[in-house]
Amino acid sequence: MNARIKFTLLIAIPLLVGCSVIAGGAPAGSEQVRQAAVAGAFYPADPNELAAMVDGFVAHATVPVQKGEIVALVAPHAGYPFSGAVAGHSYAMLKGRPTHLVVVIAPSHFEAFSFTSVYDGDAYITPLGRVPVDKEFARKLVSLSAEIKLSSHGHVPTAAGAEHALEDQLPFLQRALGDFQLVPIVMGDQSYQASRALGVALAELIRGTDTLIVASSDLSHYHPYEQAVALDGKTLNAIGEWNYLTLSDNFQNRTWEACGGAPIVAAMIAAERLGATRAQVIKYANSGDVTGDRSRVVGYGAVAFLKEDTGHREATAKFSLTSSEKRQLLEIARRSVESAVKEDKAHELPANLPASLMKDRGAFVTLKENGELRGCIGYTVAMQPLAETVRDVAAFAALRDTRFRPVTASELPQLKYEVSVLSPLRRVSDVNQIKIGEHGLMIVKGRTRGLLLPQVAPEQHWDRNTLLDETAMKAGLPAKAWRDKDADLFLFTAVVFGETEISRDLTPEEGPAWPTPHAQPGRTVPGSP
Repeated sequence: MNARIKFTLLIAIPLLVGCSVIAGGAPAGSEQVRQAAVAGAFYPADPNELAAMVDGFVAHATVPVQKGEIVALVAPHAGYPFSGAVAGHSYAMLKGRPTHLVVVIAPSHFEAFSFTSVYDGDAYITPLGRVPVDKEFARKLVSLSAEIKLSSHGHVPTAAGAEHALEDQLPFLQRALGDFQLVPIVMGDQSYQASRALGVALAELIRGTDTLIVASSDLSHYHPYEQAVALDGKTLNAIGEWNYLTLSDNFQNRTWEACGGAPIVAAMIAAERLGATRAQVIKYANSGDVTGDRSRVVGYGAVAFLKEDTGHREATAKFSLTSSEKRQLLEIARRSVESAVKEDKAHELPANLPASLMKDRGAFVTLKENGELRGCIGYTVAMQPLAETVRDVAAFAALRDTRFRPVTASELPQLKYEVSVLSPLRRVSDVNQIKIGEHGLMIVKGRTRGLLLPQVAPEQHWDRNTLLDETAMKAGLPAKAWRDKDADLFLFTAVVFGETEISRDLTPEEGPAWPTPHAQPGRTVPGSP
């Protein structure tokens, strides 16, 4: 029997469910080293067999045309017979890239702790040899944030299990790069704040060096094949749109799945601040593609974050809707409000809606009566299909906007509807990017967020600085809080349309395309002051 097939058969069950083999983390001599813990379970323990397997995965990988310098990668971490082929696509991208230091960011599957753990030892060991830790870099990194600590938590095996997510990446790196130093990081806190703290600190230390960042993550777990493909497609699409705030929110509220979601977000934040502007999804597959069992699969993705050589990426992606699609959304909003007010039930969406209306997007619905605001609620996070979002927030605007009493049945004939469909959020690297009449703003500072819809600044005749101050105050922060080092600004556009525009049958190019608001995951928020 072929050695690789034999190895696969022997370990198929433990690899799929993510079991680990407990192995020692005992010191070698005077050094503190982390011994290989999952060799013989997640990958071969024999160095020759391991090297041949890794080389085979990389050799058979398709390397897309690469425009720009690789700043960071995402690679999966399941057992090699399951995810190794996808990981090979990530590491095949490293051919010819000089790299002396690699930062590997992994999640903690077995041990609970509330910080980001940078290994406090001297080296990691695999069957292919010793990988030294850059202890000076590690010390500098933890000095930059109280959320990052030197620790063995998440690194050294415990009775609960041995962490495989970081170790799984090392044989690939050893074969792709040869000698390199390592910064091993395991994230115990999966929050956006933890990802931001790590990403910002890494960017500060890495800038101007050839350091590579690797985020270790599988995608969805144990769904039927078609459901996994759809769910993972949403995650990979958000990565491709560079929308890491929505990624983090949807990982936190479990709308989307990636066991290394926080490492992905941290890698994107660091890569962005290091000049990366494009995410390239290289390969997607799941365990069903390997085993043939499509009943319960695990998803795997290979992604590269690139610093492009030419041009500057647009701050927000272009997006439009046809007049027909706008009419459908307005009809959904109207019928949703009528069902909620008259019958206290959700409107049943029509079948066979256009694909554009079934794509996850954030949206707001504004209700006006006799020209006056009567309610405005929305989701800024793209957490469900656009048609469902418009249906839900329309009903919320009618009944749950706490600034107003609930809409009554007698008011329904007088209501006018406006829908704002939001673009992905992009962080503002320079406030001069913000354009009044085109961009809406969201501020994120710690766990505090605030937004203003794009329509507000032109209506109030604000200039850019006033918009910045007002956005901060909308979050309950001091007016100049947007200047704080720990505050992030995100801009966005929106396709905004109401019944007046649709009645004129405007084309998408003629319709207004303003920026958007912001919100927290799964929460409705008022869309205007």
